[in-house]
Amino acid sequence: SLLLHAGVKKISGQTKKDDRIYPENFTRIFQGITDIYVTSFGPSRMWKWCEYTMDVFFRQTWVDRRLMYEGPIEILRLNNLMVTKVWTPDTFFRNGKRSVAHNMTAPNKLFRIMKNGTILYTMRLTISAECPMKLVDFPMDGHACPLKFGSYAYPKTEMIYTWTKGPQHSVEVPPESSSLVQYDLIGQTVSSETIKSITGEYVVMTVYFHLKRKMESVPARTVFGITTVLTMTTLSISARHSLPKVSYATAMDWFIAVCFAFVFSALIEFAAVNYFTNAQLERAKRKPAKCPPVPQTTPVKVKDTEEVLKRMNYIPHQEAGSHQRAQSTTNISGLAGAGTSKIDKYARILFPVSFGAFNMVYWVVYLSKDTMVAKGG
Repeated sequence: SLLLHAGVKKISGQTKKDDRIYPENFTRIFQGITDIYVTSFGPSRMWKWCEYTMDVFFRQTWVDRRLMYEGPIEILRLNNLMVTKVWTPDTFFRNGKRSVAHNMTAPNKLFRIMKNGTILYTMRLTISAECPMKLVDFPMDGHACPLKFGSYAYPKTEMIYTWTKGPQHSVEVPPESSSLVQYDLIGQTVSSETIKSITGEYVVMTVYFHLKRKMESVPARTVFGITTVLTMTTLSISARHSLPKVSYATAMDWFIAVCFAFVFSALIEFAAVNYFTNAQLERAKRKPAKCPPVPQTTPVKVKDTEEVLKRMNYIPHQEAGSHQRAQSTTNISGLAGAGTSKIDKYARILFPVSFGAFNMVYWVVYLSKDTMVAKGG
């Protein structure tokens, strides 16, 4: 799962009138936060068409002073049909290909109003978004898949989005959210920008999901290693059938035997890599992560907004310590996707150098013997 926080701030002119309906009030925009809780970030035929799919709880919170009320009820829990009766932000996903709102067994929406006019509006969506991919470095490629959102109609003079917890701590990714097969989700970054169009300038918030293709594929490397061993065995047997049977080892026997030893050693090396990598991941899961203090880099008062959301039952108790879980997940993901183990790094140098050295000795020795025999004849 992923938790993304973004603040949305309404800009309005100063007025001394009350909150009754006046023409001046139609330019007033909400102040609050938007967040996305991604329950599934996983594969799709998407990778073929440069798309990815997410199942999310899209939550928006803002303040509308016209909805302030007095009474004993702290929170009004209203039917989702009431959403059509009030103003709601027109947030949309700019790079979305397809979006589906879930309606089974009833519309998956939640609508609440507090005494001070704070509104919480939640809906469940499935979003397929565009992810531009450059496969120049395939199969060692990495990608940054963006999710861009902002207001459809309100320019930045009327509506501004800001990250509530700073760029470094706005996204939380528990491990169960990602179901990618070919990639590791190694981290995420957030940014904001202003886009100009003929209708004005609009604030666009972007989350980049950084993906790295898995290099240490257990099935692929195992099959490749075993196939190569069997191939060398077949070559050795077929070569012996075409030669007379002798009681001593020939030059070809030595060459095939050394090649077989190298191939078998590569298979054993991968088994060691897989074992130590899994052991390291298990240790990382058990080790508690240290989470640095969150820098307050935005104008939104995070503590105030979190207090309001707690009162609205938005932040459940089980989410306590979610920053530590996110940090631990990032460490584990980075450990798995940072990708090449030290054993592999050394083996990539040791194996070619050793095989090259063997070839130099082998051909020098046997070619020199042929030269001596030719001279003697």
